[in-house]
This record gives sequence, structure tokens and C-alpha cells, in this order.
Amino acid sequence: MSRAVGAGAGQPVLILKEGTSRTRGRAAQRNNIAAAKIIAEMVKTTLGPKGMDKILVDSIGDVVVTNDGATILDKMDVEHPAAKMLIEVAKAQDTSVGDGTTTVVVLTGELLKHAEELIDQKIHPSTVITGYRRALDIALRELEKIAKPIKLDDKKTLKKIVNTSLGSKSLGFATEHIADLAINAVLSIVEERDGKLYADKENIQIVKKMGKSLLESELVNGIIVDKEVVHPAMPKRVTNAKIALINAPFEIEKTEFSAEIRIRDPLKMKEFLDEETRILKEMVDKVVKVGANVVFCQKGIDDIAQFFLAKAGILAVRRVKASDMEKLAKATGARIVTDFDDLSEKDLGYAGLVEERKIGEDKMVFVQDCKNPKAVSVLLRAGLERQLDEAERALNDAIMNMISLIRDMKYVPGGGATEMALASMIRKEAPKYPGKEQLAMLAFAESLEMIPRTLSENAGLEPVEILTELRMRHEKGEHGYGVEVLSGKVQDMFKAGVIEPVKVKEQVLKSAFEAAAMILRIDDVIAAARKKPGEEKKSSSSEYSS
Repeated sequence: MSRAVGAGAGQPVLILKEGTSRTRGRAAQRNNIAAAKIIAEMVKTTLGPKGMDKILVDSIGDVVVTNDGATILDKMDVEHPAAKMLIEVAKAQDTSVGDGTTTVVVLTGELLKHAEELIDQKIHPSTVITGYRRALDIALRELEKIAKPIKLDDKKTLKKIVNTSLGSKSLGFATEHIADLAINAVLSIVEERDGKLYADKENIQIVKKMGKSLLESELVNGIIVDKEVVHPAMPKRVTNAKIALINAPFEIEKTEFSAEIRIRDPLKMKEFLDEETRILKEMVDKVVKVGANVVFCQKGIDDIAQFFLAKAGILAVRRVKASDMEKLAKATGARIVTDFDDLSEKDLGYAGLVEERKIGEDKMVFVQDCKNPKAVSVLLRAGLERQLDEAERALNDAIMNMISLIRDMKYVPGGGATEMALASMIRKEAPKYPGKEQLAMLAFAESLEMIPRTLSENAGLEPVEILTELRMRHEKGEHGYGVEVLSGKVQDMFKAGVIEPVKVKEQVLKSAFEAAAMILRIDDVIAAARKKPGEEKKSSSSEYSS
């Protein structure tokens, strides 16, 4: 005969804190899948060039207008844990490849929807996940087969890839210009490491300033420092600049502990001040001696030092951010010096022009025409703050698209063509596997078809007709065919110029599978009671009934 240990007269044992909620088994799975499907439905209408925008208002009244999946999800204040997991997936997609955020959320929602149907047919979630994994392996293998190689000097194809990324952004007539900025910026910072090409997004600085139009945004072969020249008597424009980067104060450092200097003789006071001046002049003389005519200082510059620098005709900027100092070093070839005694001529960097300019209401220092800059800047202009923010998001996506392409130098067709091709291949392979797993693989293929279906719906086309024609094309092995939403027809995407980096698609497939698998594995949700605002923390104690 069994009995509850520690329980008397059938009384329950209280383990969880009062107010804690617990959902188990099928109910937990249903709740989690429902939350993920709702998030997917919210962003679905933003997919593709004909997608709609969302307006988001936060708790303090700030407004964001965008159709960027990652931004929409990031700005939403979501409570449900499964919904939060989906948002994390979109953020991971945005961080790693910068594009495909809406696609990954829509695909995850669809995988979970089909998984729910299979679970209702008494198929265990583990079997569904195994079938999905087999389908993913086939998709990743076939993805490499339909991908085409590209070279960095093929500017025409590069532009098509970037234009595909920008197609869904609200840039209007400035799309081509922003695409050129992104391509030229990334090509400037490409490096070769261990025989492979590499580009780091950190080496591209984006500076936003209100005013003028998007068409007047420009690429600067160097760095823009959001500071002004420190002294009015200094030159505001220096050509053939020899640049010193100094991470040390142009000041007399104060002692770390409190100290008092008592001077009884007035003449000694003058000597004391003269000594300070002499030390500062020595610092400036050192800079002049090595031949520098521009100084960027990460720390402060004393008023007396400013006077001596101005007298020597040196342009100086103080309190430059550490990140800007690193970019300046990469752009100009200078070495950041932390001690004036170490400063030598070989530590200096070069720029064709260093100039203070007034952009809008602010003065900024432009360091440009560098010989071989490994860090560049893009100055974004727009008439509206909302437009400026959306342009930044678009430029970021375009830059990340280029960086993703550089990783393996291959591209695949867009417009839902890749998803249709992979779905077709999974359907052909599925019969080789056991019955229940085969059903999950077919569900994976059907989920992939949601991408061209959604593109068609968002463009006001008839999705059934589009999908029927696409299936027919892909059955014949014409794997380049997808939805050309602007013309409303099924076309070869390679010829139409709608192409995407293979890395973006690969990341979408992996992330969507991982998110769906993680949510399907959950069969128990234990949620602690939320503290009410102003509620005092009560001392917690374990409560047992005897």
C-alpha cells in the first residue's frame, strides 16, 4: 500500500510559493504554440516588398514606424515566455546575419502550427522533432546545390543582392543610393585572414544627422568624429594631415590623495605656475617635434596646452570616444600612444583632409581621403527623424547582407524560390523514412511553402494559383522560380535579379528549427507570482503541512 510521504490525512504538500501558477502536459504545449503563432501572425504582413508597416508606441509615447521584423519584436513589451523565446530567435538572426528576421519568425510559427496538428494525431513531440531534423539536414544539403558562386568584383550581382534586402524598406527613390553606400563601405573594409575573406561590421561607423534628403547621404573614406575643434584659434582645415592619437591627458595630473601646497613667498607662486606651463609646453613640443599637425586626444586638453597647440598651427580634438579612437587607428594607420615619451614619427597616421564642418546644428570633424582605410563612415541624412531611423535600419540590413555574402561567396534565389525548391526536395526524400517521421518531414516542407504563400498574400495575389504553378515548376527541376511580387507573376528569380546570400537562408532554417524544437520540448510551465508595484519584499520561508 502506497502513501504520500510527509502528508497527513490526505493533505497536499505545498512546495511552490503561494500565487505560483503551473501548466502541464498538453495544455502547456498548446499555450506555448498559440503564443508563438500569435507573434508570427503579427509580423507576417510585413514580409516582402509589398509588406505593410507597423506603428509602435512605447510606454513613454515614443513612436516607431517600421516593417523590420527584429525592430517590431524588440519594441513590443511581451509577457508570455514562449513569445519571448521567439523574439530572442529574431534577435539572434539579426545579430548573426542582419536579415531574414521576419522570415525566421513566420517559419517558426508555421512549423509549430503543423507540429500541433501532428501532436493532435497522437504523434509524440520527440518524433516530430526527429522528422523536422531530418528535413533540415536535407534542406541544408540541397541549399548548397542550388547556390551559385560570386566574385567581389561582380558589382552588378552584388547590387542585385543588396537591392533584394532593401526591397521591403521604405526608402523610395533613395534605394539605389543606399545600396551603393552599403556595397562600397563593406568592400573598403574587407580583409583576408587565413586565406578567407572577412569583414567586421564594427569597422563601419554610421552617423545620423537630420536635414537634407536621403540622397545626400555620403560615404566618407575615413572617420567622422562627433566633436568640434577644441580652440577657436586652431586651423579648421588641414590637408595632408599627420595624425597623432593620444590616450593621455594634455594636463597636469592631480595627485590621487588630497594634498596641500603652501607658498609663502609671492615669487614662488609665479615659479610654481611657470613650472606647470613648462611641463605643458614640453608635451606640445614633443607633438610638434614628431611632425604631427592633427591631434586626437582621448582625455582632456588644458587651456594652456590648447594655446600652445593653436600657436603651433595644430588642429586638436579632445575627449574622443575609445571606439572612435580605435576606428581612427584603423582608418589612418596611426598607433594609439599612452605616454608622450613613447610618441615617435612612425606612430603617426595619415589622412588627405581633416576638416571641421557644420552638419545641421552640430560641428563635426571629418577625417577623410585616407590611403587604405580599414574603417569607414557613412553619414546618413533625412528630413524626418522616423525616416532617418528607418534608413539606418535599412542600411544596417544591407551591410550585414554584404558581410554574410563575403563569408562563403554564394547566393540563392529569393522570392520564395529557395523555400519552394527545398520543400520539393524534402518531399522526394521523405518516403525513405519511417511513417511518423515522414509525416513530420512533409509538415516541414509544407511550412517552407508558407514563405511564397505569404509573399503572394501581401502583394494581393492569388496564393493558390501561385503555389500550384511554383510546385509544377519545381517538380520539373526549375529551382530558380519564385514570386516576382512587383509584376505579380512567377518568374526565374536569377534572371529577375531577386537573389539573397546563402548564409541568410541557412541561418533562417537552423534558427527556425531550433526555436520550434525548443518550444515543442516544453511540457511544464511554472510561473512565479509577479510582485505588485510598491509591494514590500517579504521574507520567504518554506511552507509545509504536517
